[in-house]
Amino acid sequence: MKRKILIVDDQNMAREFVEGIIATDDSLELVKSISSASLIDVYMARLSVDLVILDIVMVDGSSGLNAAEYIKKNYPKVKIILSTAMPEANFLNRARMIGVEGFWYKESGRDKLLEIINGVFNGESIYPDTTPALQLGDIISSELTQSELEVLRELTNGSSNAQIGNRLHISANTVKTHIQHMLDKTGFNNRTELAIEARIRGIVIPD
Repeated sequence: MKRKILIVDDQNMAREFVEGIIATDDSLELVKSISSASLIDVYMARLSVDLVILDIVMVDGSSGLNAAEYIKKNYPKVKIILSTAMPEANFLNRARMIGVEGFWYKESGRDKLLEIINGVFNGESIYPDTTPALQLGDIISSELTQSELEVLRELTNGSSNAQIGNRLHISANTVKTHIQHMLDKTGFNNRTELAIEARIRGIVIPD
């Protein structure tokens, strides 16, 4: 019996890429390919699905993480692979908390996705060892410390040093120091430029 797959991704090329991968494997069957996670409840109720491949961030504001949480709560036997091109580390953390079986970075390609699909159906939990490293000014994102990334994530919300400090339980002066270190590393002129570039590249995504 073929395993039935639902694809949820807002990018046409990404959906077509995954559809092409599924078409190469006789054990898999595409049951639907949709562009938003906002109607996941409707499609899950209508379709017989064994696996959902979910993009995380979509242009209409719908969230693959929220959709995954809904699926695991209401259809616990359905397996999930989350997909993204963004290296935000919190995506991995939340996916594990939800109980998602697999995580695929889109840049890793066709063979990797097939490996994850097969592994997930074999009862494995498959996650990448590291997040992708992207260019951020004069450095790559992996050169930022975990503390700097936490501050940077809050910075993309437009928060002040005091607000960031309160959320992270550190002093405003420590926040200021982390921001200055990041400016020195990346070569950006100010905190706004740093925050905008980090957000555009998906290095951090505000909560």
